Amino acid sequence: MKIAFFNTKDYDRFYFTQENSRNEHSIRFIETHLNENTVHLITNETAVCVFINDCLNANVLTSLKSKGVKFIALRSAGFNHVDLATAKKLGLVVTRVPAYSPYAVAEHAVALLMTLNRKIHRAHNRVREGNFSLNNLLGFDIHGKTVGVIGTGKIGQIYSNIMLGFGCHVLAYDVKTNAECIAAGVDYVPLNELLSRSDIISLHCPLNDETHHLIDESAINLMKPTVTLINTSRGKLIDTKAVINALKAQKISLLGLDVYEEEEVLFFDDFSSSVIQDDVFARLLTFPNVLVTSHQAFFTQEALTQIAHVTLQNISEFEQNGVIQNGVDNFT
Repeated sequence: MKIAFFNTKDYDRFYFTQENSRNEHSIRFIETHLNENTVHLITNETAVCVFINDCLNANVLTSLKSKGVKFIALRSAGFNHVDLATAKKLGLVVTRVPAYSPYAVAEHAVALLMTLNRKIHRAHNRVREGNFSLNNLLGFDIHGKTVGVIGTGKIGQIYSNIMLGFGCHVLAYDVKTNAECIAAGVDYVPLNELLSRSDIISLHCPLNDETHHLIDESAINLMKPTVTLINTSRGKLIDTKAVINALKAQKISLLGLDVYEEEEVLFFDDFSSSVIQDDVFARLLTFPNVLVTSHQAFFTQEALTQIAHVTLQNISEFEQNGVIQNGVDNFT
């Protein structure tokens, strides 16, 4: 199948070219994002492959259909950037990679927690400047703390197991309980109880109408002022302005983010020589107790290998026998 790969970096080209040696698709890599201004770059491809910060609204999907595109391969687990109703109406098949490396994301959430707590990033910069003072680097024992996990799919389950290994009491909230979590010693409680009892809260739930701004002013008011909040899931789970107000009022002790509400125009690109125009994000970066990484939780060798494998397998199965194993419709 002829595939137009949008929004590609060097690592995408490496892993997909390597995986494609077993599939023999015709791949054309395009660096720019897919949106209404770039959809014209498609020539004779019948499939497109896109990432989480590409735009697949009704106009883009309609243009894809008119150009003969039949298949949209998401090289991500999330699909909230796709107008699924329009895709279905147009008869466009949309697939995703439901589980590339849950360990990568769970481990990154732990890395954010550990770095923030023990001030590793600040200590590193000090030592490089010859400053060996321990002032303002005080952390806390994670052992014995109560950890709240919101969302106990595979990633949340792995994160819970890691926290149990630290000797934490793990609380969980999800619309559906996970039997393996319960067997491991996780206690499911109502959301309000989790928010009020947890010393550390980590978000691992999908983004939908129910979870949009799940962490807002009212949720923050239920939390301990010493809380550590970690989000490696989706940016819009958190009301960033409410969190900034809470940081200013010292209602949140530590904040670790790998995602951000408006990350689509920032993350995965280099703006080091530019002025960031997002005032909310710029304000977030001024807090010494905030650590932000640019959606890199998934970014491991194992994850990239799996993403390439599953994405091209999705395309091959559709081309060869019409099978849609990881169709987004199966997860909505």
